[in-house]
Amino acid sequence: MKKIILLFFVFLSITVTYAQNSSVWNGKQCAVALTYDDAIDVDLDHAIPALDSVGLKGTFYLIGSSPSLSKRVSEWRIAASHGHELGNHTSFHPCNGQLPGRSFVKPDNDLSRYTISRMTAETKMTNTLLNAIDGKTERTFAFPCGDTKIGDTSYYDYIQKDFIAARGVRSAMQPIDKVTLTNIDCYAINGQTAEYMIGLVKKAMETHSLLVFLFHGVGGGHNLNVASNEHTTLLRYLKDHEKEIWIAPMIDLAKHVTAYQNMNK
Repeated sequence: MKKIILLFFVFLSITVTYAQNSSVWNGKQCAVALTYDDAIDVDLDHAIPALDSVGLKGTFYLIGSSPSLSKRVSEWRIAASHGHELGNHTSFHPCNGQLPGRSFVKPDNDLSRYTISRMTAETKMTNTLLNAIDGKTERTFAFPCGDTKIGDTSYYDYIQKDFIAARGVRSAMQPIDKVTLTNIDCYAINGQTAEYMIGLVKKAMETHSLLVFLFHGVGGGHNLNVASNEHTTLLRYLKDHEKEIWIAPMIDLAKHVTAYQNMNK
């Protein structure tokens, strides 16, 4: 009898834990953010129309100096008015050019040559620019190339108060209590199929995690690219499973994580 009672309480504990974990994402099994980097024309030409066609909202991390931003600012303003998030991806996308495989980094945009004050100023300038476009004062950030330091110093420490959260590039997904808001994990997509991406969504549902997709080109426009049909298939899957998946801009998910983590300290 004692063994049966013990097994009952173990089962009850597992059931309660599962119920708690499966309801933390706005009552759904998991959360998914669709993020797009670099402010390129295909964001406006392909990605946003695809999102709008199924009623989903994305997060677009904009480079302040992007030609697409300066030439098509009215279209970005419309995108923001329709619920898409405009995030900060710095003014000039500085990356550490001293790392392997970084021959694409120009000397002027080499993060290793930056100072903290320059990085801080340029990031704040981009926030001002974005505010002029969408009128918002709350923002999330994305680290260019995933680089977080100038030398041995984390530059985000100096700008953190200006942001709700920041997205990195490490491939992982985390349950709500394990999300690191100063460097949120994501999965960068470059040539993968819809089957692969949907597999990640299913894993997120099983583990009740936050899953963040990182896209660059959609149907071209960037050397990091996902085919339009694969992207659309993913969006349709997400739309078809909205009762199980909370799909929202990064800023909404980050605010939710912040509130949850603060409440459960």
